[in-house]
Amino acid sequence: MSLQSIEPLLCANVSVRYAGKPAILRDVRFDMQPSEVLGLIGQSGSGKSTLAMTILGLLDKKRSHVEGAIKFQGSDLLQLSEHELRALRGRTIALVLQSPLSSLNPALKIRTQLKEAWRAHASGTSAECLRAIRTALENVSLPSNDDFLRKYPSQMSVGQAQRVLIAMAILHQPALLIADEATSALDVITQSEILSLFRALNRSTGMAILYISHDLASVAGICDRIAILHEGAIVECGTTQQIFANPRHEYTQKLMAAMPRIEPSLPANKMWAASVT
Repeated sequence: MSLQSIEPLLCANVSVRYAGKPAILRDVRFDMQPSEVLGLIGQSGSGKSTLAMTILGLLDKKRSHVEGAIKFQGSDLLQLSEHELRALRGRTIALVLQSPLSSLNPALKIRTQLKEAWRAHASGTSAECLRAIRTALENVSLPSNDDFLRKYPSQMSVGQAQRVLIAMAILHQPALLIADEATSALDVITQSEILSLFRALNRSTGMAILYISHDLASVAGICDRIAILHEGAIVECGTTQQIFANPRHEYTQKLMAAMPRIEPSLPANKMWAASVT
């Protein structure tokens, strides 16, 4: 995949603080090309989720103070009205969170929730809506029959529920998907399946993915580049191969040193490739 583009899909230069508290994000600068998968890695409290909420315009504007710019497809997201942001959320920028069973409404059938997500940004017949829903479910390797659509979230496994969330996120074929700790609540096998699904969706649709995680190892197989967020600032950004083979910043080196060496016989510059699918 070529990451060269005349204009980035997303270009951020942003700081975020709350009154009377130290800055949560300090002059965070990064960009994303169309179709790129960028991993944003940082420990709890580093500001990862704050960055995701800032991009989506979901921070409490009365409590937070945001400076800078976030250019997305040529528009500065920080200058858009709430009405304009609502038109973007779920349509051109989608979000997948870490707790699917909390994100889905337990009182509504899957069919109803997917219909609501589709009709939020599209108009059309019931047949067109159902066709889009079935296609989205099939794209995440879930059944698209009526029996499955009649289920409630509590009748599914956590892995299935997460796939439903992803199906909901890709209903409108967004240009950017933000996955915020989207696999942290899953077991190891299901986590691997969801990561493979993200990469497959990226390859088949060209959708860019900002994959946010505290786990450096999990991004090795799906990310084109990795940005390391530490104490509210990006301290290093490079290709996946460079980050794993030759980490430059002291914090990145500590993250690498803390990773379990499942295959210690591999040379350091091959470690990152061991988990590439």
